[in-house]
Amino acid sequence: MPLTFLHTADWQIGKPFGSITDPEKKVRLQQHRLQTIEKLRSAIDTHQAQLVLVAGDLFDSPSPTRSTVSSMFSAIGKLEVPVIAIPGNHDFGGPGGPWIQEFVQQEAAALAPNFHILTKSEPLILDQAVILPAPLMERMETEDPTRWIRTAFDDHQLPDDRPRIVLAHGSTQGFSSSGDEDSAAVSNVLSLEHLPIDELDYLALGDWHGTKQISNKAWYAGTPEIDRFPKGDDNDPGHVLVVTTERNTDPTVTTLPTSTARWHHIRYHCDLESDLAGLRGEFEEVVGTGADEALLRLELSGQLSLEQSLELQNLLETWDARLLRLKLSNHVTESPSDEELEKLTARAEDPLISRVATRLMEEADGDSEEAAAARLALRELYQATLA
Repeated sequence: MPLTFLHTADWQIGKPFGSITDPEKKVRLQQHRLQTIEKLRSAIDTHQAQLVLVAGDLFDSPSPTRSTVSSMFSAIGKLEVPVIAIPGNHDFGGPGGPWIQEFVQQEAAALAPNFHILTKSEPLILDQAVILPAPLMERMETEDPTRWIRTAFDDHQLPDDRPRIVLAHGSTQGFSSSGDEDSAAVSNVLSLEHLPIDELDYLALGDWHGTKQISNKAWYAGTPEIDRFPKGDDNDPGHVLVVTTERNTDPTVTTLPTSTARWHHIRYHCDLESDLAGLRGEFEEVVGTGADEALLRLELSGQLSLEQSLELQNLLETWDARLLRLKLSNHVTESPSDEELEKLTARAEDPLISRVATRLMEEADGDSEEAAAARLALRELYQATLA
């Protein structure tokens, strides 16, 4: 009989988001990760999923706070179907990890009786499937955690009437949790090519944060809640996978969007000959009205007049308040217009400002820190003359 289940991984509940300074915004992003678990409920109902498989890194840290532990298990308990997970490198299963902590075990039993963490390298035989877990018992394992599966069919009598699913966390073909290719990785490496692939029906992988197909039977689910700015078309986070499979049949896999927060990237070149309407328009097109659920990496270049720079400063302050995060790389230089220069340097009624402005103009040319400071001072001087 076909089995439909949800494949997910890398929840990293309790992620600190250290780059965000506003405590309220930090909490909102942390809550998004818990809300993503709750979203699985509708996916289970819609697709009639019988299981949820979590391929590691449920917690972001081996020592999550008590409130984080309770909140996660409360969300899992509402899913009702069995939720089967393995430890990953963030929440490894051995000493120092969360899964042997008394409070974690207490809350799992009390709030999520449907939850099962697999910390032994041995088959779990269910009515619906055979799960072959490859748990990480240390943060960095030098031996392939799937190696025991190579002989599993010699060492164990496994039923042949239900799908066989590998549940593993680690890097393969250079893909790792860093989000970048790392062919030199020496820990938590999954050598999938050594597995008896004909005996297996699906490989549910975790660690790579983007959704990615490795082979016709092997997939990374990616993190269900996006946690970083875009890294190119090959990195596609923010999903869970709906998988339907049966014994000796290639799986059918559907990606299901689940992320609440939206991470955007805008590059914009400023032009002295135009106003900032183009930048405003691009922001509206990319971010839209939902800025309160968005994070933006904004890279600016080009030149602006002093008046335009003041307008840009106000615009950036507004966006910084509205967005969950504004990560700014501002390489715009200020080039006073002829009218602005005359207003600063030809002030018969205020010769001191004229002399200071003239001196700052002389120092503002170039890419040095001193030149940048002179341009900033020139803008502030111009702003003062408007008061």
